[in-house]
Amino acid sequence: MNPLIVLNLKTYNESAGEKGLALCRIAEDVARSTGVLIIVAPQNVDLFRIAREVSIPVFAQHIDSNGPGAFTGSITADAVKSAGCKGTLLNHAERKIPFEKMQLAIELARKVGIETLLCADSVEEAKKIATLSPGYIAVEPPELIGSGISVSKAKPEVISDAVSEVKRINNIPVLCGAGVSTGVDVRKAVELGADGVLLASAFVKASNPKAVLLDMANSIKA
Repeated sequence: MNPLIVLNLKTYNESAGEKGLALCRIAEDVARSTGVLIIVAPQNVDLFRIAREVSIPVFAQHIDSNGPGAFTGSITADAVKSAGCKGTLLNHAERKIPFEKMQLAIELARKVGIETLLCADSVEEAKKIATLSPGYIAVEPPELIGSGISVSKAKPEVISDAVSEVKRINNIPVLCGAGVSTGVDVRKAVELGADGVLLASAFVKASNPKAVLLDMANSIKA
């Protein structure tokens, strides 16, 4: 597959409402000009609007492991699909879920026809998740998230080992996350075997997010 970039907008002030839409439009522009596949994961309250405003794939940041019904506050796969989303993140370090709930959520997502990107905090967790056959796995050592120190530099063996171990179990694209901040980080991740990157603050909080994303997109296809 062609390398991809996944942008998790989290719940920063810089990615709320109109600001979140503006960031997604930047991602759309960069995807169009470079030909790189870019996925955005906006804040949940903005999903319906953003999915209709941009042409690139929009993912939710999470879904719960229950279907529609009397589950106040839940985020269902059905609602995410109805909002126009193409997929969802699951099991991010900031929203860990038990293995059995991962399995249920993946099944619900598959049933309604949306993709799943599962985050793993280690090679061992990535191997376990691979048995569930999600669409993507992103390996993110939690101590490096938001650090500005890329896992591809600090712990390159985590990426190369995760790629080899996951591919032995299932042919699932493996992304590199945690601390990815520059085009150099992206290029190194791809050299280590990653199929793409997952990042957040380096894009959302950048003084010039378009320049940052262009650097990464140009590096990932180099």
